[in-house]
Amino acid sequence: MPDNKRTASGVLGGITGVVGLSAVAGVLVAATVTPAIALSGAAATSAITMFDNLPSVLEIDDLMLPSNFYATDPETKKPVLLAKFLEQDRTPVTYDQVSPVMYDAILSSEDPRYFQHGGVDLIGTTRAILSNAQGGGETQGGSTISQQYVKNVLIQKCEQNAEAHEEEDENGEIVQITREQALQDCWVAATTAKDDEGYMRKLQEMRYAIALEQKYSKEEILLGYFNIANFGGTTYGVEAAARYYFSTTAAKLTIAQAATLAGMVQNPNNYRIDKPGGSIFGSDGTAFNKAPDGVIDEGANIRVLDALVKSGEITEEQRLAAADGYTSTKVRQLYVLSRMLDDGKITREQYVEAAAWPITPAIKPTKPGCQAAGGAAYFCQYVKYVILNDPAFGETEEERRELLSRGGLNVYTTLDSRVQSAAQSAMGELVPSSFDMPTGRTVPSKGRLGSTVVSVEATTGRILAIAQNTKFSEDASVAGDPNYASLVFAGDTTYGRSGGFPAGSTFKLFTLIDWLEKGHSVNETLNGTTRVFKKMTNSCEGDWYNEGNVIVKNFGGQGGMVSTPMRFTAQSTNTGFFAMAEKLDLCDIKKVATRMGVTQANGNEVAMTNLNSVIGTNPVSPLAMAGAYATVANNGVYCQPQAIDRVTDADGNDLPKPERSCTPVLEPKVAATAAYALQGVMNGGTGAGGNPYDGTPLIGKTGTHEEIQTWLVESSTKVATLAWVGNADGGGDVFHSWPNGNRLSDVRYQLVKRTQSAANAAYGGGQFAQADAELTRFVLTDLPDVRGMTVDEATAKLRDAGFDAVVGKAVSSDVQKGLVAEQNPGPGKVAGGTTVTISPSNGQGISVPDVSGMSLDRAIAELRQSGFGNVQAGRCKTDADAGGGGRVINTDPKAGSVINRNSSISVNYGAPDCKSGRGND
Repeated sequence: MPDNKRTASGVLGGITGVVGLSAVAGVLVAATVTPAIALSGAAATSAITMFDNLPSVLEIDDLMLPSNFYATDPETKKPVLLAKFLEQDRTPVTYDQVSPVMYDAILSSEDPRYFQHGGVDLIGTTRAILSNAQGGGETQGGSTISQQYVKNVLIQKCEQNAEAHEEEDENGEIVQITREQALQDCWVAATTAKDDEGYMRKLQEMRYAIALEQKYSKEEILLGYFNIANFGGTTYGVEAAARYYFSTTAAKLTIAQAATLAGMVQNPNNYRIDKPGGSIFGSDGTAFNKAPDGVIDEGANIRVLDALVKSGEITEEQRLAAADGYTSTKVRQLYVLSRMLDDGKITREQYVEAAAWPITPAIKPTKPGCQAAGGAAYFCQYVKYVILNDPAFGETEEERRELLSRGGLNVYTTLDSRVQSAAQSAMGELVPSSFDMPTGRTVPSKGRLGSTVVSVEATTGRILAIAQNTKFSEDASVAGDPNYASLVFAGDTTYGRSGGFPAGSTFKLFTLIDWLEKGHSVNETLNGTTRVFKKMTNSCEGDWYNEGNVIVKNFGGQGGMVSTPMRFTAQSTNTGFFAMAEKLDLCDIKKVATRMGVTQANGNEVAMTNLNSVIGTNPVSPLAMAGAYATVANNGVYCQPQAIDRVTDADGNDLPKPERSCTPVLEPKVAATAAYALQGVMNGGTGAGGNPYDGTPLIGKTGTHEEIQTWLVESSTKVATLAWVGNADGGGDVFHSWPNGNRLSDVRYQLVKRTQSAANAAYGGGQFAQADAELTRFVLTDLPDVRGMTVDEATAKLRDAGFDAVVGKAVSSDVQKGLVAEQNPGPGKVAGGTTVTISPSNGQGISVPDVSGMSLDRAIAELRQSGFGNVQAGRCKTDADAGGGGRVINTDPKAGSVINRNSSISVNYGAPDCKSGRGND
């Protein structure tokens, strides 16, 4: 371990702190600035004053650390790294986590008297003064590790504040400075300032270094330097450097590797070894020919290898191999090794072995961002959007972005690898990243294929999986390539940059819920036939009227039916839901959707302004729809989707996470009855193809929008899963597209089936609550009496009451011609939605008078006088008491019947002797 004893120069360097050293420093500064008058008392006094007036307190900010996203291993319960977000790839280590040879390498080459000085090495500084006095121009050498640590702290402060901006150039022109240029300027300002500016920078470094030595131990400063130093590109700190360049840790570095890394710190971006054949030239085109504090050229260092060959310590092959590939870096490494040998830190044998070692990088690059998350990349991207947009992580987007890339967050996500793997596996097998779909019937344009699967824990809102068909990339070079995307189809505009998709019949859920909340039964019969729906009530935006008498049909041209919401739901009958909505208020349906967490993808409330909105024309996010069905499964408790379980800082301290809550939004009886209806979808209904039939009860719903979008959502009492397959933008026909032998419109079934099966295996699921008796009752409806009304009046009244009216043939009636004379069925209690036949009067009807008890002849005369022209005797029945003229028993048609005046009437009578004829009066 390093020697902690200080020499006399070290004592002088640290004597009584700043006050004692300022006089010595003042002389040195005066010599640095004006070496010709270095011994002048006036110059020394002026320099001392200058030194004393410089700031001495250096605030050391937290290191810029990567933020890490983790999933939890379901078996071990340990975190598994998904992705890192960084500006600087850095993993801080403790003092004991760095190999001693790394300390030796950096101290021997950069600051051999580190443990003997007090922050400023007077010997090294004096040598630098003489060198600067001879050469003029750029300041050289003399910086201790403490001073270099100060320089790196100041660089980081500059980098943390670096932003794109405008500034004037030397010609007074306004130029745009990018953030990357601003970052580079931070390094240039701290390392290459010349003349007076360079001297003042050195002086300030000295002042800060002395103050640091008084506040921190040597080990703390050395470790701070190792954790902050740049090793090329975005690689910062010795641990990240060891991992990146050699696929090892700082604790396991060999002598040769340690010397290589120690050689990098002087000019990290020019000595880095992640580019084969590394250049021997600096960024300004000049060759590297100077060691940190001297004039050791490359030739001299390479000749070291020649000498080792001549001495027989290495072979010619070893010399050639050692010098090949990374010439300038090898020169720096040999310099470091020679200093370590001179200091007695390594033996001659160790020196020879390390010198002969060809620089052999084993690059292990860090993939920043969600691309490193592989199949979970879109889940990762959703989490990133949460951090960039949620106020829990900062008031402004800029603050949130800086926290993500610099703040060292540890974000523990809700991802469940069991469900995610199943979803991504199914997606990868069934849905290509792009496909050239034919144009559709209603949208004569091609579109971009998209698909997503999302699973949500119903009882918590925790997002368990997000899978997507496209390849993840944020590289601008692939913009426009349909195979790549960075937006998250499952999310919305804020959390995913997605505009959402029309939900189709999955949106019928909200009409079903409103139907139940208004006290209607799922077994109430309605007229769900294909017909013109004239009006929809909307108390928010105003009622909608079907001015063009447009008929919206069922999917596939199927006919409607007179049936119940139970059947309408199982079979996804559009016209059945129109019949339900006809009795409701579109405004209330919208409010149901809002309560259940569904808005348009842009955050606005869904628009319920016409008939089509009932069947899902609003662009909504798949995640929101999954959450809505999870609400039904969770007995009416809506849990806001959440992707983050816990957030800590770099030290493991818990930080606030986004606020997400679970709130009752439906009465339990409504949720239970809705679940009762939705189970029919999965058991013999339109969603049966997505049921894994593993014994777990499921609710669900299918949905389509034209031929462009297809949906399937299903849920156990524990987990809801939704699949969407359609066009991310544009048109196209998923019903006539067959990639990999699978019709795209049918892929949703397998996507959900396989994902939900994994969720059922992991989380289980019980029976849904019992449906409410009142909301499942069989309902008879009052059929109004419309006789005597005009046909139009009767039709309107019947339709307002929920019945469809059919006009039959005109009938003979004494009612005024054109008015309704008959209706079938008649007024009273009937099944809702029954079709009623109304028959108008032809005005030719006469009521048959009652002639019973009269003699036969009198009765015939009476009937003829009433207007009937076709009257004759009917059946005779023997009756001894009837009298000779007979006595009328009844007529056919019977008395009171309204018939046409030309209709035949038979008069039935009794007589003592029917065989002898009618008899006499």
